[in-house]
Amino acid sequence: MRIEKKATLISSTVAFILVTFKLTVGIFSGSVAVLASAIDSLLDMVVSTFNYFALHNSDKEPDEKFNFGRRKLEPLAAVIEGTIISLSALFILYEAVSKMVQNNVIEHLDLSIWVMTGSMVITAGLVIFLNVVAKKTGNMVIKADALHYKTDLFSNGAVIGSLIIISFTEYTLIDPIMGIGIAIYMIYSAYPIIHEGILMLLDAALDPESVTKITTLLDKESDINSYHDLLTRRSGSEIYISVHAVFSVSTSLFDAHLVGDKIELALKNCFPENTVHPLIHLDPYDDSEVEHLD
Repeated sequence: MRIEKKATLISSTVAFILVTFKLTVGIFSGSVAVLASAIDSLLDMVVSTFNYFALHNSDKEPDEKFNFGRRKLEPLAAVIEGTIISLSALFILYEAVSKMVQNNVIEHLDLSIWVMTGSMVITAGLVIFLNVVAKKTGNMVIKADALHYKTDLFSNGAVIGSLIIISFTEYTLIDPIMGIGIAIYMIYSAYPIIHEGILMLLDAALDPESVTKITTLLDKESDINSYHDLLTRRSGSEIYISVHAVFSVSTSLFDAHLVGDKIELALKNCFPENTVHPLIHLDPYDDSEVEHLD
């Protein structure tokens, strides 16, 4: 089993444990901040489970229906995850505003503080683990999951702070105010996840730094006269690169093919953490400015 899938299983299990404790304490205490954190953890569990199945299906080999595989399931999962985070944030925002109007009393503060502190410690361990996996694999789904649980880490800290303040001052309004802050932060953190996923689904080019690495490699290649029509895109953890390499007219197809193989290998070495699919078009002359007639 891929380490990415193991990571989603672990995060799903941890989220289930956190939901159980937070939801129980949140209901008994009446704290909207604790309930908000419980709802967020519940969505974490659902999303992490969905991510597992997305990664499982994206691993399937290309077939007659999906010639290029199912790697687009990874950015699709990231967009869905970001959308769920945003929707849950809106629900928390609604609950917080309602709590401000009703001004309900919060009970069992000591228990709430202990549960949230334990949740924060467990979440911190999970974030460290997911960041290690994300750095090792470069997988977008794991990066989104790590970012999601990182927001949980900050929100847990904010909830603990609000509960401690309430325990000393009895200023219960801080609870819904903190809930509103958590909701806004969740929406803020969800935006880059959705944005990056949509760009990948639309086959956006690689980031400028990655494109520069490719052009630098091609510029140093002495066996070609020039190159043009460089196209790049990312699909999940896989990178696709297409470029036209211009040779001298006198260069044999055999020699050109050897050079093309060398360039393809060099491109793969540029991105060792990804699966790279280079496609080198062997041009006997520069046809970039030639008008092709239909």
